[in-house]
Amino acid sequence: MIYADNAATTRLDTDAFEAMRPFLLEEYANASQPYSFSRNVKMALRDARSTIASCIGALAEEIYFTSGGTESDNWAIKGLMRPGDMRLMITSQIEHHAVLNVCLSIERLGIPVRRLPVNQEGIVESEAFQTSISDQTKLVSVMLANNEIGTVEPISALAEIAHQHGALFHTDAVQAVGHIPVDVKALGVDLLSASGHKFNGPKGVGFLYIKKGTEIQPYANGGGQESGIRAGTENIASIVAMACALRKNCDRMITVSERLSRMEHIFIHTLNQAGIDYIRNGADNHIPGNINISIRDANGESLLHRLDLKGICISTGSACDSVNTKVSHVIQAIGIPKEYAQGTIRISFGADNIETDASEVATALIEILRK
Repeated sequence: MIYADNAATTRLDTDAFEAMRPFLLEEYANASQPYSFSRNVKMALRDARSTIASCIGALAEEIYFTSGGTESDNWAIKGLMRPGDMRLMITSQIEHHAVLNVCLSIERLGIPVRRLPVNQEGIVESEAFQTSISDQTKLVSVMLANNEIGTVEPISALAEIAHQHGALFHTDAVQAVGHIPVDVKALGVDLLSASGHKFNGPKGVGFLYIKKGTEIQPYANGGGQESGIRAGTENIASIVAMACALRKNCDRMITVSERLSRMEHIFIHTLNQAGIDYIRNGADNHIPGNINISIRDANGESLLHRLDLKGICISTGSACDSVNTKVSHVIQAIGIPKEYAQGTIRISFGADNIETDASEVATALIEILRK
């Protein structure tokens, strides 16, 4: 099998797995308890928080553990945009549904939300943002990197504009953390979401960076965990594993990125040599290994299943139901022509792929298209 859907999830790193094992079998104490059996657990929690903070240029006390990216996004938005607050929220048209669906929910409470368009590369342009924001804007949420087309947004420029108008800035960095350099101070963001399983950590764990001094409502009420604003017994094993995986990914980031770039070149060169009629979606500045293409007169869902029969796992830019194949909101937002849009697929190589995977996936795709 060739797994080429790393943007959906990644394989758990073996070192991360070994790091979590003791906290599943031996060091299973509750970190909130005062007895000595909890001492190692408390230290592991503290060290994991410090490790993650160092990887993104934050302070340890600015890292709050969650169940994953979806919770982190929900908390960032719902914790700031409260019922009765009529100040505006701004987001983009190409956000993950963890943001878009939260926006729908707060709109039902009467909170206004504005959705910014993007250009053909999927970029939120500073000029368009400048004309949309005002001093009545309370929160801006724009993703750091798009999960479908991989485009990296100009977050530092957007955050600077937001702060000039007194607005807070949140970025969904789920697709970016562990894959490109992320420094919250350089980005200028007030909140940042991440998820462990996107960078070879376990599923079901993530974190939210909250800049010191930012006032936010608790996501879950209960005990005093996470400084009293995110109740619930900490998932120590997964937190430790997530920190291990992130540290490892950051340490090998340059080497892995260079290899993924070579794989992208191999894949695209193979398609071009075969004369395949397609559009590559996204910007030059994108997540390494992310290849999103729209193939003329093809069907993305069909390509996914036919590649699956060949032992190759990819993703599609379309969501298929029993009746219709719907073009994703991202592909619609960047204006891909209809004759190409239905044939959208995403190949996302990761740290565990080897260079021959790129040519094998491309060759298999060409064979299917020629039939």
